[in-house]
Amino acid sequence: MKFKTSAIALGLAVALAACSKKEETVAPEAAAPIEQAAPQAVAYVTHQDGPVTIYSLADYTKIGEIDVGEGGRGVGLTDDGKLLVVAVKETKDLAIVDTATNQVVRRVPVGINPEFVRVLGNLAFVAYEPASKGGPPPKPGSAEAKAIEKEREEGDELPAQVAIIDLVKGEKIKEITAGFETEGIEFSADGKHIIVTNEADENVSVHDIETGEKIKQIDTESYGIRPRGVKRSPDGEQFVVTLEYGNKMLILDKNYNVINEAATGEVPYGVTYTRDGSEIVVALARGKAIQVFDAKTLELKREMPVGERCWHFSFTPDDQQLIVACGRSNNILVLDYATGNVIKDIPEGNMPWGVMVSPKSVGSLDIPG
Repeated sequence: MKFKTSAIALGLAVALAACSKKEETVAPEAAAPIEQAAPQAVAYVTHQDGPVTIYSLADYTKIGEIDVGEGGRGVGLTDDGKLLVVAVKETKDLAIVDTATNQVVRRVPVGINPEFVRVLGNLAFVAYEPASKGGPPPKPGSAEAKAIEKEREEGDELPAQVAIIDLVKGEKIKEITAGFETEGIEFSADGKHIIVTNEADENVSVHDIETGEKIKQIDTESYGIRPRGVKRSPDGEQFVVTLEYGNKMLILDKNYNVINEAATGEVPYGVTYTRDGSEIVVALARGKAIQVFDAKTLELKREMPVGERCWHFSFTPDDQQLIVACGRSNNILVLDYATGNVIKDIPEGNMPWGVMVSPKSVGSLDIPG
């Protein structure tokens, strides 16, 4: 019996020792990874006479400002949302902003009167006007307009340029010569061509980005004057161009031929296709409305009343709301896209000019990459 009891005791001791050893060699449970909070969805609004203001898209409260200098107009955003770029008239440059800190981290000299900006990859394209005299363009057909036209014909004025800025290097790497008063910028679907609207030249020109060579010019005067906005369809097959004083929009095919046209309200400017390509959205500067057209038939589907000189707009990331900058009525409107109902009317002085949403959304100033 003693032997049996001793054997049992020995077996228990060995088992306990084995368990103890096993516990010592088992690795501790890995800690659950900490989830990173998604970046806050925001809208950046540029102003001709003030800073860039920042609004939360959660409730449209103002959450900050960025001092880029007076005359901030064209605005762009890198696809990752890390850099915001603003064309600044007063300092004749492009302000590059780190969106994590909302601080200007670099300024790149551009030239006189920089206005429109588009971002493609790590490059920013900035239209500027060496011959700019300041102020709004004269009324078509006026004595002032005729005098300027004569000056240009005599070769005394330089056409607009599109400066190409490398955002990694933080420097201007080349320029493309456009026409007079270049206003809108778009790219071909393959990223090889830049399409620009030349307001005072009454044409749209297409250039090879690599060489800068002009490969096509589309004269628009027979359809209407002052081409202004331009945007590519999501499938890359078409482009829409607004004719500001023609109260019209043109449709170009992927080879840049005019294939259709439609009347709009008074003084159209900012334009875009919806994300699914089914509708075209047009901002009327003088017509005080946002118009929505069927992209296939060009039939007007509905209008949304807005304020005065509302040039640019952006959808929210979910495509449910439209944020509109109204320069002359000094306000920002948030509209329900489906109904046109005003969700929020934000008083905003200093002449709001452009709207850029992060994460990058569909709008008159940009489209997601």
